[in-house]
Amino acid sequence: MSKKLRVPLYVIIGLIIVLLGAFITFRYILPPRSFPQVNGELQAPGLDGAVDIYRDAYGVPQIFATTEHDLFFAQGYVQAQDRFWQMDFWRHQSAGRLSELLGKNTLEIDQFIRTLGWERLSKEELISMDEKSLATLDAFSDGVNAYLSDHQGSALSLEYAVLPILNRDYKPAPWTPLNTVTWAKAMAWDLGGNMDVEITRAMLLKSLSSHQVDQLFPSYPADHPLIVPHPDIGAEPGQREDIQTQYVRTAFPAFYDLNERLISVNKILGGFFDGVGSNSWVISGKLTDTGMPYLANDPHLAAQTPSIWHEVGMHCAPLTPDCQFEVSGVSFAGVPGVVIGHNANVAWGFTNVGPDVMDLYIEKINPDNPNQYEYNGEWVDMQVIKEKIQIAGGDSQELTVRLTQHGPIITDVYDLETFDDDAGIDIPENYAIALRWTALEPSCIFCGIWKFNKASNWEEFRDAAKDFVVPAQNLVYADIEGNIGYQMPGNVPIRAEGHDGQIPVPGWTDEFEWQGYIPFENLPYAFNPPEGYIVTANNAVVGSEYPYLIAKNWDYGFRAQRIVDMLKNSPNPITESTIKKMQGDNKDLSAEVLVPLLLQLQSTDENVMKAQTLLRDWDYQTSMDSSPAMLFAAFWKNLLKMTYTDQLPDFYPPKGNSNWMEITRQLIKDPNDPWWDDISTQEMERRDDILVDALSNAVDELEKSLGKDPTKWAWGDLHTLTFYNQVMNNFPLINKLFNRGPFRTSGGSSIVNATGWNANQSYQVTWLPSMRMIVDMSNLQNSLLIHTTGESGHAYHPHYIDMADLWRNIQYQPMHWDQDVIENVAEEHLRLVP
Repeated sequence: MSKKLRVPLYVIIGLIIVLLGAFITFRYILPPRSFPQVNGELQAPGLDGAVDIYRDAYGVPQIFATTEHDLFFAQGYVQAQDRFWQMDFWRHQSAGRLSELLGKNTLEIDQFIRTLGWERLSKEELISMDEKSLATLDAFSDGVNAYLSDHQGSALSLEYAVLPILNRDYKPAPWTPLNTVTWAKAMAWDLGGNMDVEITRAMLLKSLSSHQVDQLFPSYPADHPLIVPHPDIGAEPGQREDIQTQYVRTAFPAFYDLNERLISVNKILGGFFDGVGSNSWVISGKLTDTGMPYLANDPHLAAQTPSIWHEVGMHCAPLTPDCQFEVSGVSFAGVPGVVIGHNANVAWGFTNVGPDVMDLYIEKINPDNPNQYEYNGEWVDMQVIKEKIQIAGGDSQELTVRLTQHGPIITDVYDLETFDDDAGIDIPENYAIALRWTALEPSCIFCGIWKFNKASNWEEFRDAAKDFVVPAQNLVYADIEGNIGYQMPGNVPIRAEGHDGQIPVPGWTDEFEWQGYIPFENLPYAFNPPEGYIVTANNAVVGSEYPYLIAKNWDYGFRAQRIVDMLKNSPNPITESTIKKMQGDNKDLSAEVLVPLLLQLQSTDENVMKAQTLLRDWDYQTSMDSSPAMLFAAFWKNLLKMTYTDQLPDFYPPKGNSNWMEITRQLIKDPNDPWWDDISTQEMERRDDILVDALSNAVDELEKSLGKDPTKWAWGDLHTLTFYNQVMNNFPLINKLFNRGPFRTSGGSSIVNATGWNANQSYQVTWLPSMRMIVDMSNLQNSLLIHTTGESGHAYHPHYIDMADLWRNIQYQPMHWDQDVIENVAEEHLRLVP
């Protein structure tokens, strides 16, 4: 007879003591070791003179220095104090060196990024960079390294106490200008282009007709606003159809494999998030209470901790011909200067344009030499580069990178015997897919940023925009003279007639080559438009009268329409309080279209009647305490699933962002469209059948998750936000040291308060307004800003998560500007001396 295993009491007690000790160590002992010194005086060898750093109640640093060198040196020092783990992770990520830090699990990501060659390209850019820009990067790097010189391991950040699980011997290398420049490529990828659309369309053409695919990518709606509605130039040339789709259908397995790779890469990089966008608007003083412009901006990016932004003020004190830097706003950890903000004369904000700046080329590969490809009937040698990927623990792996005139080969070579050959065209015996992308050509993005920081008028601002070639951003502008403006910068390719960039094209002929870029002087812009405002929300920049193709796939303009509506209907004059309400607006324009249809349904289903009662008086605002908002979200999720998933391939589930809103807005006009039919049943379903079932299923779902009483349902109970650490979230238990949440939130996808969620997964927030800024050009000290988590990247630091409640409740903190105010409100004062 077996006996039960008995564990001695002393073993249990010992285990409890060990676990308790570990908890106390990681919660109370180790975290404070990394908290930086923010008061008193510190020596920082390398400075020209003393630097004063004041921090307010939220830990936002304001830096005062007598030279620009010292200003950037101090910014590097401060960023290392607050965010060095984030900087370290990002530089490994953007260089394709994550395996050096985290081990072999990130090898596939490194292989892809090394293939694209972001670090290789950045080395080229540094060689051609001007002396002033290099000096800026050097000063910033010296400041980071001054902090690293006497901070290592858990004294840098708590993450380094956990890192030995993956990498026992890791010690951070000194910061270099290359680390900063390479990070620009990662941001370009995050905001970068339409490769995901090309791949998706290519894959969809395998199982759907061209008409069905076109329905899934509708044209930009004519009733939604344009950013520049009246460009003063001629008509857009027409596009001809081609046989490209036959090649694309044949190459389906290659695109499927590439899509799988991109999914894993984007989990780390954050690229191509469905629905990610931004809002910005600028209002002329003719419409405001101050008689001067207001500028508002809230960029939408993935949720994470620490925040993607680091707020800072930088002041030459005094201003001299050799020290002209005076700027306030937000930057990325690892980047000198201010990316979005204002100086003493101008303010600026960004939203993503989303131009089509990526093309995939199907290359014919020589079956006798995998390093040659065909072009216009001849075999051309590829440039072959050998990369060595170091893996934590001492191992390494070789990677061969092959470059064509179109860009790097981003797939393996495939044997066409595995493909269908019924397309009736000459299929290459071997092929691969190459990526052409404007970000894989040398540029100097941060040179443009630093020029924005010093611009004093519209002409200087536009001149700075010429350097901002990728990722192309909608730039909004205001100045203290009362002017407002808009400029679209960027390298946007001019394609050959017949090539619209929507699907991959043959690379073995010159028929689909780029013809150059749209000249800067022909890119859309506006200056003091008659409307008195400019609104950008990733909507279409121009209409069909513009002679160049910028993109065919935009955000579909629901947010832009709502912002324009609020500006037009705002009681005069527009105040800062008005803009706060606008940034926090939760109205769902898709509900405004669909709910009237739901209220007209004739059904004896008790769930449907219960739902109609709840929706009848709803104002379409998706506040966190709203019961109708919760019901509508559940209905929307069920409607997408029941309408589309039976006919869509598994890799393309409907996610509910703006394109699905526009698809559905067009689809409801035809109650008999084949999409409404559930092909798994014998009956022929029509629109109202699906609406009834989706509404009934939504009620069933919410009764199971939130209870039988609909008045107690609340959108914020399921629409929650958790800030995840990009690395430590992968470790059970340990992740609780770093993650924060869940927080109840309002808003939703394609809503001005854009807390996006994936209708194919859950109601949880996946991307969000990463910061909100309002600049008052009549008095810069009255400007406001908030970002998502806090200034500090140190878990358990008082400023690690202290902004979250302000952010989710649409509250702000002052964006301090005046030196006397900065000194009076300061809670810490650190003086750096040589």
